[in-house]
Order: sequence, then C-alpha cells, then structure tokens
Amino acid sequence: MSKTPVEVATAYFEAWHRKDAEGIRPLLAEDVSFVGALGTTAGVDDTLAGLTGLFAMTSSVEVVHRWVDGPDVITWFELTTTDAGPLPIVNWSHVESGAITRIRVTFDPRPLL
Repeated sequence: MSKTPVEVATAYFEAWHRKDAEGIRPLLAEDVSFVGALGTTAGVDDTLAGLTGLFAMTSSVEVVHRWVDGPDVITWFELTTTDAGPLPIVNWSHVESGAITRIRVTFDPRPLL
C-alpha cells in the first residue's frame, strides 16, 4: 500500500535528519527532478548525490511547518550548516504513487556563498 504524500514527506525529512541517503532512495521516483537555488538534478542517483553532498555540510534540519494539498506537500524548514544558519527554506514535493516525483526548493542562498 502506498504511503500518503504527507507520510512520504515526513519520512524524507526524518531520513535527512539522520543523513540517511539510502533511507531516502525508496521515497524518490526513478525519474525524480530537483530544482533549487544552488542547482538542479535529474533522476534518483543524481538527486541522492546532491543530497549526500548537502548532508556533509548540514548540522541540523528542523521542520517548522508542513502544508498538504492533495499530492503536493510544502515543507517550511530551517537548515543549519557548518558555516551558516539557520536558513529558512521552502521545499515543495510532488508525490505520485507513494514516491516523490518533483522537488522544488527556494531560499536565499547568500549566507552560503
């Protein structure tokens, strides 16, 4: 039975908190796309490689609030890195058949540059 969009988004951020890329893998569709302020990825392997790079500099990720509208989940969270933060970030995930197919992220990247 497929997980609901909010269950998938919750599991995604819980795995991120643990820096568990393999825990995120089953939550992503094979053709997942990511577009954010610092880059884009296409496909599960490319997206996981990008996340793994982010894990290396992440001190903490804390979900502030989550909104759900059918298959779309907006998560407002704060990211703290070794050099900056907490940074307010918005993640918009689109979920189909229990897997994230599209991730869009927006934030002010200046503290990281």
